[in-house]
Amino acid sequence: MIEYKSVSLANQVFEKIEYNILSGNYKIGERISEKRLASELGVSRTPVREALSRLNDEGLVGESNTGTVVLGITDEDVDDFFEIKRRIEVLAAVRACRLIDDAGLEEIDDAIEHQEFYAARKDIEKIRDYDTKFHDLLYTHCRSRVLKKVLSPLHRKIIKYRSASLENNEKRQLESIREHRDIYEALKARNADEVKRLMKVHIENAYKSICVNRGGEQKTDK
Repeated sequence: MIEYKSVSLANQVFEKIEYNILSGNYKIGERISEKRLASELGVSRTPVREALSRLNDEGLVGESNTGTVVLGITDEDVDDFFEIKRRIEVLAAVRACRLIDDAGLEEIDDAIEHQEFYAARKDIEKIRDYDTKFHDLLYTHCRSRVLKKVLSPLHRKIIKYRSASLENNEKRQLESIREHRDIYEALKARNADEVKRLMKVHIENAYKSICVNRGGEQKTDK
């Protein structure tokens, strides 16, 4: 059963179902009914219905003659996600390097410290949460609503999709956190060229870890 938190129950239900889809717990083509999901999550059908509507809008579920089915994201979708990250997340990080203030740097440092703390305790869920926070802070401090609107939901999907590879690869978990720390140090030094280089490395390493986990080839940057 989902526990009540500060965020709305409907949002908690959405995030849980979204996670189960993106992490592969619900398979592409699998039928997921309101009744089943409400029973699994220990909630009424109303928040489930709201969540499924949002997931439909995002293309993660769809309707068939048998009911709601999982569409998920394909390997090709993930390749495209990373193509977008290569092109515009680097831009966001460079903008943040120019515009971020000391308070923003402290926020990023705090997010990384939390990642380091939870990595020592092998808490994958918390590591994932603060990974998302690190990237969201970069998007916030690049001060572009357009970039943030594109990148935030994209990263949320990727980090949940990556959960399986992170759970099975402690080395990559620690590497990713160290990469965050290096990016922070470059931001603090206002070294935009180094931020750009490190972000490219970080994105490529994340992509490689996914490709290794799924046993597929990497799509090279064009």
